[in-house]
Formats: sequence, structure tokens, C-alpha cells
Amino acid sequence: MQPLKDRLAAANTLLAPYAVPHEGVLGRTYPEAPDGTRFPFQRDRDRIIHTQAFRRLKGKTQVFVAGTHGSTQLTTSDHVRTRLTHTMEVAQISRDIARTMGLNEDLAEAVALSHDLGHPPFGHAGEEALDRWMKKHGGSFEHNIQSHRVVTVLAEHSTQFPGLNLHQEILEGILKHRTPHDGGIVSGEMVSGEWSHSRSHDLTTHHSPSLEAQIVNLSDEIAYTGHDCEDGIRAGLFSEDDLADIPLIAGALDQAKPRGTSLRGSLIHLLVSDLLITTEMMITDQSVQALDDVLRSASPLARFSPEMEDELADLRTFLWNRMYLHPDVLQRSREGQVIIEQLCDQYMIMPSAKVLELQKRTGSALPEAIKDYVAGMTDGYASDQANSSANTPSDPPAPLR
Repeated sequence: MQPLKDRLAAANTLLAPYAVPHEGVLGRTYPEAPDGTRFPFQRDRDRIIHTQAFRRLKGKTQVFVAGTHGSTQLTTSDHVRTRLTHTMEVAQISRDIARTMGLNEDLAEAVALSHDLGHPPFGHAGEEALDRWMKKHGGSFEHNIQSHRVVTVLAEHSTQFPGLNLHQEILEGILKHRTPHDGGIVSGEMVSGEWSHSRSHDLTTHHSPSLEAQIVNLSDEIAYTGHDCEDGIRAGLFSEDDLADIPLIAGALDQAKPRGTSLRGSLIHLLVSDLLITTEMMITDQSVQALDDVLRSASPLARFSPEMEDELADLRTFLWNRMYLHPDVLQRSREGQVIIEQLCDQYMIMPSAKVLELQKRTGSALPEAIKDYVAGMTDGYASDQANSSANTPSDPPAPLR
């Protein structure tokens, strides 16, 4: 077996000049000796997937509260996406794009796998509820900032440092993660290209994110656009014929039908192809020759074409009107918000042993510890605690690690 140093050098020769090299450039907060066999971002990926926060994504809502809807229309068995399956799809798309463009696949994968770790129960509705509750106590909640907090504070890997001690490129990718889907589901207002939460934490660094992080942003949108169409059809919220009037979907169906493949796969293919072509044009037009050129860029280099953005906007409007704002979806979202706010109020009055333990370990104020604890819950566990007798939630088997 070749020494790790030699393997890193050989792998770097396959990267584009503007990619993040396999050893990274920003380093870790706490220096560590190299691993014996794994590349640095592979090592970080492994730390992420072995956290309890990552495993709990399987019990967290993407759009629906999976498997718990009373409405016949929304009873979609075990096949509807959760945060975990969504995260895996984002990682797969991110790696594919990174490989095609000669970017750092391991970095893209690590950012993708960690980007939703901070999501609370009940999807974006839960995020709105936690933010509303925290504002009453002088704070706020935003899931990207919470994802950063999970990997830097809440998750534990070693007694020698807090958090996972990931490379700074991953931490920046988490903090600078943005998609048009963030925010606005329960309020009934569609957000397209605007950000409903303060992003002041993004300004802790004064440069653009890496191309690897930028493609994760778009891979997130590609993944949920594809699987939300599929999940909405399976749930009976709309049909493929309803979607066929949208030009982007019509083009995807034209590709899918002769091959006998899925709408989702063809839609992803169209979006990825457009992203690759447009991003390569941006790189050429802006004379990007090195990583520093990417970091100094005033606007994202990874993007869809204006024509694709217009077609995506039409599809987003359809999905908002027919899926995210569906009365049954909104009802379940509101029920989730009530659960979260009741749990938080309950823990303020009578903190559980686990909340107090978390508060002591992190040195946080009580509302912050409650927010951390509730955000780490799965949908099912939060519902069980809300329904428990005596109004005193019991503790889960283990704290967030």
C-alpha cells in the first residue's frame, strides 16, 4: 500500500485547479495527526455518519410526518422521504457532480451528509416553531446554524476537543448552505430565492464558499425537487398528468417515457446537466484558474441557466400550491409546531435530567439547552413526549452525542 502522503498527491493530480485539495487548506480547529489510511475529508465523513444526530434523521420529517398521518390521502407507508433518505440522495448527487467537474468528492459528500443535522422534528414547520419560541427567550433558531452547532459542540468524538473537529471547509459549507426551500411553509407564503431567516452567521468568513459547497446547495434543491414530485404523486396530492403542463416536467417525461424510467430520474438528469453546462460557462467567463478565484467570487459560480431557473420557478409554484400548502400537510405541520412549543414550555418549567446535563456540558443558558434537546428529537419521540402522562417528559435512551 502506498503511503498516505503519496496517495494524496496522486489524487490531487486528478482535481481541477480550482478544487479544494484532498488535504484541505483551512485545517481543523484542533490539530490532529493524519489518519493511517483515510483522506482527511473521508475521516470527517465517517465522524458525521457515526453520530446519533445523523442516525436520528431517519425519524425526522422531510415534508410529511412519515407514517403518522390520519388522512387517507397522506398515508404513504414507509416509502416517503425522511431527512435521512433525502440527505443520502443529496450526497449521491453532490458526488456525481463533483466527480464530473473534477472537484473534491469527499468534501462535497461530507458537506451534504451534515447539512441537515440541525433540522428539528416536523420539518420546516418545526424550525419555525423553535425560532418563534427562542425569540421569546432572546435567541433564535435556524437549522444551518444548528447543524454547525451539532458538529462543533453537541456531537462528541473525543475527550480532547468539543464536537467532531471537522475541517473548516465543511463548517463553512454548512453555515453557507442556502436553498429557496428554506422557510415559509406554515406561513402560507412562498419563498423563492429569498431567505426568511437572518444569515448573520454566514458573515463569520468574508469569502465565497468552495465550489464543492456550492454544488451541495444545488444538489439539495435537485434532490427535493425530484423526490417531492414523486412523493406527491404517491400520496395522491396530484398526478403525473397534472405535472405534465409544466414545461420542465414535460421535458423530463419526454426523456423518461421512451426509456421506461422514472420522472424523478429524468428530472434530476435535466437539472444536473443544466447545472454542469452553466457552471462550466461561469468558470470560463470569469477566468477561474485557482481556488482563490472561487473564494473571491462575488456571486455563486455554480448555478442553473436563467431558462432553467424560470422553469424551476414554475415547478416550485406548483409544488407550493399543491403540496407544501395542502390543507392536510399544513394541519400536520401546525400540530407539530404545537408539540414543539408545548415541550419547550414544559421543559422551562420542569427541566428533565437530560436537559440539565446538556446545559451543564455545553455551558448554555436553559433556553439554549432546551432548544438543543428538542431539536435533536425525532418526530415520533417528540410526539410521544407530548402525549405522555403527568405532563413530565421522560428522557430518551441516550443524550445527543
